[in-house]
Amino acid sequence: MRIIFAGTPEPAVVALEKLLASSHEVVAVITRPDAKKGRGRTLHPSPVKALAQEHGIEVLTPTTLRPDSEDGQALRSRLKELQPEAIPVVAYGNLVTKDLLELPQHGWINLHFSLLPAWRGAAPVQAAIAAGDDVTGASTFRIEEGLDTGPVLGTVTEEIKGTDTADDLLTRLAYSGGDLLVATMDGLAAGQLEAQPQQGEATYAPKISTAQARVEWSQPAFAIDRHIRAHTPGPGAWTMWGEARVKIGPVSLIEEVAVPQELEPGQLHIAKNAVFVGTGTQPVQLGKIQAPGKKMMNAADWARGLGKDAEVKFQ
Repeated sequence: MRIIFAGTPEPAVVALEKLLASSHEVVAVITRPDAKKGRGRTLHPSPVKALAQEHGIEVLTPTTLRPDSEDGQALRSRLKELQPEAIPVVAYGNLVTKDLLELPQHGWINLHFSLLPAWRGAAPVQAAIAAGDDVTGASTFRIEEGLDTGPVLGTVTEEIKGTDTADDLLTRLAYSGGDLLVATMDGLAAGQLEAQPQQGEATYAPKISTAQARVEWSQPAFAIDRHIRAHTPGPGAWTMWGEARVKIGPVSLIEEVAVPQELEPGQLHIAKNAVFVGTGTQPVQLGKIQAPGKKMMNAADWARGLGKDAEVKFQ
């Protein structure tokens, strides 16, 4: 099948690699424009663009898909020339208008990292971990004008492990989801797939702000554990230590902790080789911490460098 791939970040690269290795013909890629990164704020291509260029594939980088914009008009003209039969999408990051959705024969087919209608929106992996779900997965569906509301073409399930960060889970889903996307393209090409309406109550996973990633130490230990893992690595769980904002890596839940006194939420207890923090229930053991201007480091090593008058409570 003749396809154009739309995607931007690293997780989308896996799906594009699998499509390139399949029997389908990837004639072009649509991705976000180059973005400024690093201290020098130099322009860098998206991971999807970089891979497409390695394979000599045409890259389209409109800033907007609106039909009244110059970029939008140019994209429409080029898509009509290329005549894709389907446009598979993985985390592209731009709103697709109705006239574009109707352009390919099989539509725009999105790979979404949840079992729809669960966790519609921008952060399904983070939401599943934070909610304590045992199982999640990936879905392919035909994009409609609504937010992740389109009929489903295929699904794959994935167990959520008790130590999974968002990065761990998303990495596994990128691979299983990439296989699902290829299988979906195969089924559409063979005329063997029929999209099915989503069944069940929808839940939503909007984009996460940095402010929302703050750790609330008054929460139960299990909720803090999920919250930190859900926000690792991005945007990064954090807390205040005096006047400084510090990032917190995943913590360990320990049923019996040798702490000589009860700890208030956020209160630190520094042992010889461990750092514990009070929560709304039992204390948790810190794994890693990143102070301003520093690299992420083991919490015990960080604590050994503190002066005797250092702050002993997170806020």
